[in-house]
Amino acid sequence: MAVTDLVVAITGASGSPYAIRLLEVLLRAGRTVHLVISPAATEVFDREIGRGVMLDPAHFDPVALLGPHAAGLNFDLLKYHNFRNFQAGIASGSFLTGGMVICPCSMGTIAAIAHGISENLIHRAADVHLKEKRKLIVVPRETPLGLVQLKNLVAIAEAGAVVLPAMPAFYTLPQSVGDMVDFVVSRVCDQLGVETGLAKRWGTPSQGS
Repeated sequence: MAVTDLVVAITGASGSPYAIRLLEVLLRAGRTVHLVISPAATEVFDREIGRGVMLDPAHFDPVALLGPHAAGLNFDLLKYHNFRNFQAGIASGSFLTGGMVICPCSMGTIAAIAHGISENLIHRAADVHLKEKRKLIVVPRETPLGLVQLKNLVAIAEAGAVVLPAMPAFYTLPQSVGDMVDFVVSRVCDQLGVETGLAKRWGTPSQGS
């Protein structure tokens, strides 16, 4: 039987709208999502979308996190884990998942994964996915990229990760920022095997035609 649980980690790179939309899409697709958020990510949330996020599971509020995107979602599918909780199932290879995505993924997180430094649950879960040969997708958002960062990206790609930069396309003729966000999220979901219909594919009639 196929394992459908997915791990979503959010770290302190720019790109909060990608993370919010990805969570919404996965939950609407009926996938169980194990969510981990880094402290730096909460600062970016506040800066980019004006939302406060409590890291303590006892006070975590998915509605506050997702805002208008929360309407109609089944939050029984959302399993939140504190980033310091190494007792969470996703810290072990014996806990089966259908893949993990870190969106957005900071360069510090990429460095930790590249060098096997499991300082928190996000690093450890990523390490587990690599060693168990499961899908690990990282969505970096940084520019320009220095040599150290490029080498770290190569290292995790060689270890089996999918490096999927947050690079919207223009052949879809996006009409809004939301369209550009959807393009990146749709590419992430393609890697996870989740059909979305969020964006036009190359070779299909263009939007607005």
